[in-house]
Amino acid sequence: MLRGRRSVLRIVACLGAAATAGLLVSERAQTPGRPAAPRTVGGPPAAAAPPAKASVYRLQPMTAYTPPRFRRAVPPVRRRPFLRMSGAGRTMVLTFDDGPDPRYTPGILSTLREYDVRAMFFVCGEMATDNRDLLREMADAGHVVGNHTWSHPLIPKLPPSRIREELGRTSEVIEKTLGTPPLWYRAPFGAWNRHSFEIGAELGMEPLAWTVDSRDWTEPGTRTIVRRVLDGAGPGVVVLSHDAGGDRSQSVAALRDYLPELLGAGYRITVPRR
Repeated sequence: MLRGRRSVLRIVACLGAAATAGLLVSERAQTPGRPAAPRTVGGPPAAAAPPAKASVYRLQPMTAYTPPRFRRAVPPVRRRPFLRMSGAGRTMVLTFDDGPDPRYTPGILSTLREYDVRAMFFVCGEMATDNRDLLREMADAGHVVGNHTWSHPLIPKLPPSRIREELGRTSEVIEKTLGTPPLWYRAPFGAWNRHSFEIGAELGMEPLAWTVDSRDWTEPGTRTIVRRVLDGAGPGVVVLSHDAGGDRSQSVAALRDYLPELLGAGYRITVPRR
């Protein structure tokens, strides 16, 4: 059933995939002499696994690893973002970018709640500041709230001071609303640079990219989004979707279709432990 994964956006030539910290696969940190771990090998097709009992689907954090809350940008600073989980069995991560949006985020939260699974929401500060109730709803349900910058700019075109403002303002909104700062961040368009890694590290965040892009932002139709997610499913996969930034009704409907399919194929949908 699986047809291989879509390559990351054309501007993301920097994305790599070597294991680190036994959590998600990424390029090794900039620590001299630190050996790189081998790549994660994909498991058998999802259809080959017998359906599991419902109890298997409950939240099972992939690791006890927690990125430090605050630190200076000294080694190890990531050179490339995490792309996928490593050594976590038949688990997957669902991520949603650009929200929260009161038109679509509640529908996604409702479906996740129905199946008792958790996801990651990478929020934009300008959306979060006007929808703090949705931030609290995400956190109260056990979802991970990450940083997706303030206004969704193309990071490599910004000076370091602007990158710091984009990430810092968003982290501040999240911390003031939830009581803790975000531990993960994602660059808009998947476009990273050295400054973004360094500033993210200063703010105590780890960079997370994705393995499968649903391309739901193109509004290709619910069935197309479902097919892309199911075709790309596999152990350790991180799926990119959106809950804002346009008409996301197809994304909401698609989640209702592919989530039970993934669970029925034996996958556990999980998140990093905070």
